[in-house]
Amino acid sequence: MIGMNNFPLASNNSNSAERLAPPQVAITNRHLCVGDFLAQIARVAAAHPDAIILREKDLPEADYLALARQVMPLCAAQGVPLVAHHFADAAEALGIPALQLPFAEFVALAQAKRLSAFDRVGVSIHSAAQARQAEALGAHYLICGNIFATPSKPGLPARGLSFLREICESVGLPVYAIGGITDENAALCIAQGAAGICRMGYWMRLR
Repeated sequence: MIGMNNFPLASNNSNSAERLAPPQVAITNRHLCVGDFLAQIARVAAAHPDAIILREKDLPEADYLALARQVMPLCAAQGVPLVAHHFADAAEALGIPALQLPFAEFVALAQAKRLSAFDRVGVSIHSAAQARQAEALGAHYLICGNIFATPSKPGLPARGLSFLREICESVGLPVYAIGGITDENAALCIAQGAAGICRMGYWMRLR
C-alpha cells in the first residue's frame, strides 16, 4: 500500500525536495506514447508525481490486470502510489488500494457496498450535484474537468475556472483539476481551491 496513507494530497516519497508543485497526478494513455509504454511509466514514476492513474480502460479486463501487474513494481520502486481505473475486480485481485471511477460507476458500486477493499476511491465528476453526491457516498477525492479546452476531448467546450471554484466550494474533499492543464495555467487552478492538477499528454510525452 505504498503512499496510500497520504494520497491524494502527497506521495510517499521521503525527500520533500522531489515533490512537485503544485501537486500533480499523472494519468496514462498508452496511445499517446511514442516509445515503450512501460519504459514511459518508469520515466514518469521517476519524476515523482503524487500518483499515477493507470487509465487504459479500453483494454479487456484480463489485459488490464496483466498490464497493471507490470506497472505495480515500477511505481513501487519510486514510492509513487498506483491508482487503478474502472476495473475494480482487477484492482482488488492485485491488492491495489486506490481506485478511480467515473461518476455513474462509482454510484453503482458504492450503493452496492463493493468498494470496501479500497483505501482511496476517487471520482470523476462534471457538476456540483455529482460532487456532493460523490462526497455523500464516501469518495475520498474528486477529479473535475474539463477546465480548459483539451485535444483529448475535441469539440468539448471548456468548463472554466469558475466551474472549478464552484466544485471546490461545494464539497470538503480534495479536488483535482483536469483538462488542458499547462505549466502556465496550473496556478490558476490552485487559486480556485484545487488540491492539485491532473495531466495526461504531458506525462505520456515526458522525456
